[in-house]
Amino acid sequence: MASEADRLKLRAVISTRSWGNGRLHDRVSAQIVPRFMPERRRIPLWLYPNLLSLDAPLVAVLWLWVFARVWRADYLPAPAYIVLWLAVWAVYIFDRLFDASLRSGSPEMLEERHRFHLQHKGKFRVCGVAAALGALLITLMALPIQIFSYATFGGVLVLAFFALSIFSSQKRGEVEYGKNIVAGIAFAYGTALAAHVYVPALNSTLGIRFLDLAITPEVLVFAVLCIVNITAIDVWEYSLQSPDLEESATAELSITLPLAVLAAASVIFAYKASRDDGTETIERFYYIAILTASALFYVLGRSRDRFSATQLRVLADVALIVPVGVFAVLHYTS
Repeated sequence: MASEADRLKLRAVISTRSWGNGRLHDRVSAQIVPRFMPERRRIPLWLYPNLLSLDAPLVAVLWLWVFARVWRADYLPAPAYIVLWLAVWAVYIFDRLFDASLRSGSPEMLEERHRFHLQHKGKFRVCGVAAALGALLITLMALPIQIFSYATFGGVLVLAFFALSIFSSQKRGEVEYGKNIVAGIAFAYGTALAAHVYVPALNSTLGIRFLDLAITPEVLVFAVLCIVNITAIDVWEYSLQSPDLEESATAELSITLPLAVLAAASVIFAYKASRDDGTETIERFYYIAILTASALFYVLGRSRDRFSATQLRVLADVALIVPVGVFAVLHYTS
C-alpha cells in the first residue's frame, strides 16, 4: 500500500505530466504509476458464476427438474429445489476454501477460483454456513422426514470426498481419479435425491430406498457424466503439461473411454425406452440428453487448444446445461 506522501507525489507527477511536455515527466510517470497503481484485471461477467460457486447449484437444480419429469414426480415442491441449491452451494464453497487452504503454501498451484475464494474467504465462510443452515431449516420445515434416510448416505459420500481431498496429492497437473469418482457419484446422487423421495411408486430392487436410488440407470449414467465433467479439465491440463506422451495418451483415454461407454449405453437405453408402436417416451428423451452431453464433451476435448483452462471449466458446465434444454424441447413438443 502506498503512503500518503507517495500518493501526493504520484498526484503531482500525474499533474505535471498533464501540463508538461518533457520526456522526464513521461519517464517518472512510467516508473511511479505501475508501482503504486497496479492495474486490476477486469473479471468477465461469464466467469462470475464459476468464481462464486454458483455454476454447480444451477446444474443441480436443472437436472433435478429432469429427474422429476423422467420419474413422473407430478408434485415436487419449490423447497426441494431451494434446499438442493443451498446444499450444493455450501459444499462447493467449503470445498474451494478447503482446497485453497491446502494449496496456500504453493501459490503457483492456486487457480482463479481458489484465489477468488481466498480473497473473499470471510464472506464465503458466512455464505457457506448460512446456506448449510438454511438448507437444514427448510428441510425440517417443508420436506418429508424420509429425506433424511437418503441424505445420510449422501452425507457419507461428501465426507468421503473431503477425506480424499486431505490425502490427495497437491501436485499441479496430477489427476485425482479417486476423488473425482466419489465427487461425481455424490453429485449425481444428491441431485436426484428429492425426485426419488416424491415418487414412492417406483419399484424397489434392493428394498432399501436410498440404495435403489443409487443403482437406477438414470442416476448411474448421470454419475458417469458428472465424473467426466469433473475429470475432463484435470486431464486436459495434464496432457498439455506432461512431457511424457504415453502418460498423456493414457490420461486422454480416461476421458474418451467413459464417453464412448456412456454414448453406447445412452443409445441402448434410448432404444429400450421406445414403445412397441415406435412412439417416443420421456425416458428416451432423457438418454438423448445424456448422449448430447457426451457429444459436447467429446467436441470440447477435440477443440480444447482453442480455449484457456478457465474457459474450458465454464464450457464443461455449459455442456451439462445445454442437454437440459434439449430434453425440455423434446418433452414439451412431443
